[in-house]
Amino acid sequence: MAEQKNESNESIAPPDTTPRVTGIGGIFFFSDNPEKTREWYAENLGLEVNQWGSSFEFRNANRPDEINYLQWSPFESGSEYFAPSEKEFMINYRVQNIEGLVKNLKAKGVTILDSIETYDYGKFVHIMDAEGNKIELWEPVDRVFTEMGGKTTK
Repeated sequence: MAEQKNESNESIAPPDTTPRVTGIGGIFFFSDNPEKTREWYAENLGLEVNQWGSSFEFRNANRPDEINYLQWSPFESGSEYFAPSEKEFMINYRVQNIEGLVKNLKAKGVTILDSIETYDYGKFVHIMDAEGNKIELWEPVDRVFTEMGGKTTK
């Protein structure tokens, strides 16, 4: 593999592609009235909300010029989106190399609930943890959100 250089001709490390979680991508929870919940958080805590909740904007620690996002969303109580979990919340984790991570998880006997699905804003798959919590794994394409524009919570 050829050594990579930056604009100043300094050596740079190749990108890390280790299959792993890199951060939190979303916090999803049941609400008896998601619309009123979004309004309450906007009015009382200053969240910038949209029809799905609020997108929190932050900078990537390894690439500070890159904007990343975390989605906060109240779901209608009883939504099937969290099934088969019986919990009132679901965490979305940002990951890199989702294919490699799913392969590793399968080898360890972790329950994989579906196949990896690809959208313009990233790849997704759902798994179950040892406590029966459904987890969403997301390999994001953050630039799509940046290009869409719109208000974000910062």
